[in-house]
Amino acid sequence: MQFLIFILAYPFLWIISILPFPIFYLLSDIVYFIVYYIIGYRKKTVRANLALALPHLNDKERLVIEKKSYHHLCDMFMEMIKTMTISSEEMNKRFIITNLAVIKEYEKKGKSIILIASHYASWEWLITLNQKLSFQGVGVYKKLANKYFDKLVRDIRSKYNTELVPTYKTIPLIAHNQKNGIHCVYGLASDQSPKLDRIFHWDSFMGVEVPVHTGPEMLAKKYDLTVVFAKVKKVKRGYYELTIIPLSDNPKSVPDFGITHNFIKEVEKQIYEAPEYYFWTHKRWKHRK
Repeated sequence: MQFLIFILAYPFLWIISILPFPIFYLLSDIVYFIVYYIIGYRKKTVRANLALALPHLNDKERLVIEKKSYHHLCDMFMEMIKTMTISSEEMNKRFIITNLAVIKEYEKKGKSIILIASHYASWEWLITLNQKLSFQGVGVYKKLANKYFDKLVRDIRSKYNTELVPTYKTIPLIAHNQKNGIHCVYGLASDQSPKLDRIFHWDSFMGVEVPVHTGPEMLAKKYDLTVVFAKVKKVKRGYYELTIIPLSDNPKSVPDFGITHNFIKEVEKQIYEAPEYYFWTHKRWKHRK
């Protein structure tokens, strides 16, 4: 059944990926209308999240952000499909790295790097960074239940020779690479809610006390990895900018949970600047004090 679903869906995904951008985004508008107005995908969750995280706004203001966030969400997942066939030249026009020199300087120091991202703007197109790295780019992802779609996602995200590794293999891979002197840039999205059995620290996120992921910091301290934040800004529809924000190149000297706290504060800044580009459909605040 998994294979049948895949072979039925794949031709449509491929056709979508080769559409000219004006038609492509027109189709995204249609998807938005269906997802938001007809299906109403996770509207209760989105509204609860917005009310909790942005209490200083009134209902009308939050409704505007809500609609824009759904529009962006549809664009972003459509853009993931577009990655199947988009050229490197087109990708480099649409995803600009503003300060590549920062990460190149870190590479010269001969230490592997953890690049932490949030579910904001376009984390999918971060893969283009690997075209410009000297180190091997490694993307950590959550494995899909359908093995055929899982392979498709891996193929899409491993474009530009990015190595994809499922979450449960991350620690063994880093340990192996460190032992063998293999330098990498490990990309992780770490702003979502951890599982209850993996809660080690609570912090204030958007004014609410919640459990936070501490994995990147723990890995950085254990293996002496440089930590940077990938701040992605949406310039306009289909165009993004990545700015590398240093968090620590000497993680063992930072008090416990300090790197995690600074990462959370950077994510907050992103959201306050333009909240419509955050991933509000996720139940980020389901565990809170």
